[in-house]
Order: sequence, then C-alpha cells, then structure tokens
Amino acid sequence: MVKEQIKDILFIDIETVPVVQQFGSLPERLQKEWIRKAKYLKSSTNENADAASLFTEKGGIFSEFSKVICIGIGSLHLHEDGWKMRLKSLVNHDEKVLLKDFCEVLTKFNEFYPQFRFCGHNIKEFDIPFLCRRMIINGLGLPDCMQLSGKKPWEISHLDTLELWRFGDYKHFTSLSLLAAVLDIPSPKEDIDGSMVASVYWNDNDLERIGKYCMLDVLTSARVFLKLKGLEEVDPEPIFT
Repeated sequence: MVKEQIKDILFIDIETVPVVQQFGSLPERLQKEWIRKAKYLKSSTNENADAASLFTEKGGIFSEFSKVICIGIGSLHLHEDGWKMRLKSLVNHDEKVLLKDFCEVLTKFNEFYPQFRFCGHNIKEFDIPFLCRRMIINGLGLPDCMQLSGKKPWEISHLDTLELWRFGDYKHFTSLSLLAAVLDIPSPKEDIDGSMVASVYWNDNDLERIGKYCMLDVLTSARVFLKLKGLEEVDPEPIFT
C-alpha cells in the first residue's frame, strides 16, 4: 500500500450499551428471548449469575438487545507540515438520529473518495454488522458501502486490523490495547475503558466522555494499521473536531 491510498480510508469505532438500563425494563417478549440466550452465556465475574446480571454485563454486545450511542470517525490528510488525522465523534441518545448523522458523513466522504473503505479493529465481525442490524431495526436503509449481504469475504474491501494481525488464524482474538502494546504504539491516556462505557452512559449520562474515549480508539487503530502496513513513518498528528 502506498501513502496516497490511505487518504480514502475512513477509520471507525462504535460504542454500544444495553438498550435499557435494567433487564426488567425490557419488553416482556425480549425478556423471554434474553433468558433463552443467557443459558449459553457465562459471566466473567460470577459463574452463578442470573439472566438479569448477565444482561447488565453482556447485553451491550448483542445488537438485538443494545443500541449505538457513539460512532468515532477519522481520516488522514497530508499537509505541508506532515500528516494529520481529523477525528470526530458522533454521539446521541437517539440512536436513529445518530445513525442518520453517520449516513450523512458517509455520503459526504463518498463524494471525495468514491472507492473509500472502512478500517478499524474487528469491524468486520462487530462494528459493521452491528451498525447494519441497528439501521434495519430503526427502519433505515443501508448505504451502498454497507450493502454486504451475499458478498463473499474477498469481495469486501474494508480493512480490519484484527484480520490483518490474525494472518489467517481465526481461532485467536487480540484486543486493540494488546495489539498496540506488543507493537509498541503509544496508548493515549484514557480515563475509561470499554467495560465502563455502559456505566458512564447510564449512571453518569456523560456522552462527551464516551465520545472522547471512542476517538482515541480510532486514533490507536489507525496507528496500528499504519504499522501493520509498514507506514509507521506517517505518524499522524491528531486533530479533534
């Protein structure tokens, strides 16, 4: 990959939380479905956790029981004094509005880069499918760049740092923070991690804090991608907008 090709990449990351704060607030029909799903889930802290506790702990990773509250985006630009990375977080309590705003960003980016690709960590298995499902649930049409149904894996051009790192080994999962650590990529100072997002959202109502955390993850994933592609000399200066 040459440096000129990285301009048409849109780096993304999403943050999700359970669609309601407590299991008991789910519609009765969804409660029954979660109880069925919970039988196959294990708690990381309590092996005897009930369905309600498992919902609090794991509900945010299943698109049928959770919503998107933040979408972080970033793109690389070459200036006279070096590479810059423009970073922005879209946040909203209203998921449908948030997803519409994201689609508008995609439309504008597509005007400049008709063949643009997404890039992020584990986006092929999590972020992109999650966004697609939530768009359908909210009655929204999928943008052309997210029309992936029926396509073979090699027909999907989006870039995934987890996939690049696996080198074909699909038994293994490596977190973004671990990958950044082993590649000696500086980790931005963050006051929260992924496990705290739901609490910060439901207890603190702090979307701004979540948005900042999400942008830093986008920046880290971009730096990981550049190193995996042998382009670490790009070293973009972040510009938060």
